[in-house]
Amino acid sequence: MSAGATRPIATGRSVTGMPTGRLAVWWVIASEIVIFGGLLGSYVMHRLAHDAFAVQAAHTNTWIGAFNTFVLLTSSLSAVLAHQAAERGEGKRAANLLYLTTLGGVVFLCVKAYEWTNEIQHGFTIASNTFWSFYYTAAGIHALHVIAGVVIMGIVAQAAKKNMELQRVELIGLYWHFVDIVWIFLFPLLYIAK
Repeated sequence: MSAGATRPIATGRSVTGMPTGRLAVWWVIASEIVIFGGLLGSYVMHRLAHDAFAVQAAHTNTWIGAFNTFVLLTSSLSAVLAHQAAERGEGKRAANLLYLTTLGGVVFLCVKAYEWTNEIQHGFTIASNTFWSFYYTAAGIHALHVIAGVVIMGIVAQAAKKNMELQRVELIGLYWHFVDIVWIFLFPLLYIAK
């Protein structure tokens, strides 16, 4: 790298042989696994000990949860296609696919807002009982991760559109796949296991 290069040295080297950005994303994902793992582990243990959870879980809307699962999985496909486009140096195509992924995240959040509004109007609030506390906490933390992913993806897409920082398309894709995998665990636990 020349002395006049604009990219800091730290973005291109790593003791592990892995690019620093990718390593950083994997560290973030590892820490998030601890957070969601603890939350979901405590949910499962509490659920096994309390039969009332099944009664409360019966009030979740499985069709809405299934639709949101479809939306997130579809958005993951466009993230994969964006990564492939970025690897070929097609920044504009990668950006458009990231915008499509972002749209999936926004649709997910809008559906979630509709769902929560409906549940709250029917008296199912975070303070209703332990099931709804777990439900809103787990789904709420996940929704915050979706919001973060949408914002970061928009920033990455803007740069990709100019054929800049195309390696970041892979990084936001890794994060987005993690967000989707978390939902794959949440969906059956909160919507199907009744």
